[in-house]
Amino acid sequence: MGSQRLDFAEFYRGARDECLRTVLVSVGDYDAAQELVDEAFARACASWRKVSRHPAPAAWVVRTALNVNISRWRRRRREVAVPDFGTVADLSTAYEATDGPVDPRIMAALLRLPARQRQVVALRLFLDLDTGRTAEVLGVAPSTVKAHLARALTALRDDLVPTHDQGRSS
Repeated sequence: MGSQRLDFAEFYRGARDECLRTVLVSVGDYDAAQELVDEAFARACASWRKVSRHPAPAAWVVRTALNVNISRWRRRRREVAVPDFGTVADLSTAYEATDGPVDPRIMAALLRLPARQRQVVALRLFLDLDTGRTAEVLGVAPSTVKAHLARALTALRDDLVPTHDQGRSS
């Protein structure tokens, strides 16, 4: 049991930051992402024998965090009316005020993407999963992952890279 705990502790130290960044990009809220990742790691610890044999334990943690988020959202939706959380611009401004783990300009651009595109970007680029594993984690076809990633990268490129015309002063 002692070596199992040590293995989990090593996994936690090595994977927590990348899991947090991945979930943050997916949910867009730093505090919520921290809470979700903490819950997912607690579940991973409780099921460490199973999780340690998973081909991508960090992906298991991220998927668990996203599932917890969906479950909480569904529970709250049934209990109370959903308040207006503001626009993506409001979320972006709130994020910029914190010292988050992702560059504020990139985070703002990511928050402007649709949720599924954000999830694909987070899993493929932040967690470095391949297309097949990303599809498995999200429960979609690999072609869907490729399509979402292509659209997301185009949108991010358009948003973050100034065009030749934008660079000229009038």
